[in-house]
Amino acid sequence: MDKINDMYGVISHWDTIQPKIALKGDGTPLSLVKLQAPLPKPTGAIMCIGKNYADHVKEVDTWKVASGIAAPDIPKHPIVFTKAPQAVIGNKDPIIYPSAISSQVDYEAELAVIIGKEGRGITKDSAMSHVFGYTILNDVTARDLQKQHQQWFLGKSCDTFCPMGPCIVPASCINGQDLQIQCWVNGELRQNGRTSQMIFSIPELIETISAGTTLKIGDVIATGTPAGVGSGFNPPKHLSPGDIIRISIEGIGILENHVK
Repeated sequence: MDKINDMYGVISHWDTIQPKIALKGDGTPLSLVKLQAPLPKPTGAIMCIGKNYADHVKEVDTWKVASGIAAPDIPKHPIVFTKAPQAVIGNKDPIIYPSAISSQVDYEAELAVIIGKEGRGITKDSAMSHVFGYTILNDVTARDLQKQHQQWFLGKSCDTFCPMGPCIVPASCINGQDLQIQCWVNGELRQNGRTSQMIFSIPELIETISAGTTLKIGDVIATGTPAGVGSGFNPPKHLSPGDIIRISIEGIGILENHVK
């Protein structure tokens, strides 16, 4: 077995090294260490899913409902976009407010799937065998940039706009398809949902993305956000410098970042 230097090596050789893992000694308190992002320098794709919770679709399409023009636009197929890998930061790292180009920065609490086995043309029935584990991802978004450009990439990919962490939990330890997901801003509970409320399940997302694109070890799929984003309030509750965003997902832990 090759020398393991990073999390990609851990994921690649997990079946071999897992039986050999044994805790020794007293350990080191987390308060004495600084956690990096689980994948601090991603070499693969960060794929994200838009409008994957019905309540979130309703809040972002409020104008349609209020005006009577149309019902909320529930997607018939997954909406897939990407974030730049260099946007990744870890737990407790600051989110830098891009004040020169945006005044509408928002948060999105999401369950992120980490791919553990390469594959293309993966079926729903076999999709979960390609999942290594799960982490928390905050899909920070500049709403004005998102609306200004037809594609979402620029509004989603400003530097520091992809907080991830605090760790990766192997899929064998938790059921990622039914976890509570919550988000607080400055102590106010904003988002409170369950991953079982997704419009498109994790197996469906993997099947859709891999139909023509090979999923690689360490690729990340952020599965969408429940209702309660800042833009969903009237008036909107966008982020400001000094704000603290705290995201909790059952069985994984807490991802916390502040806006600078």
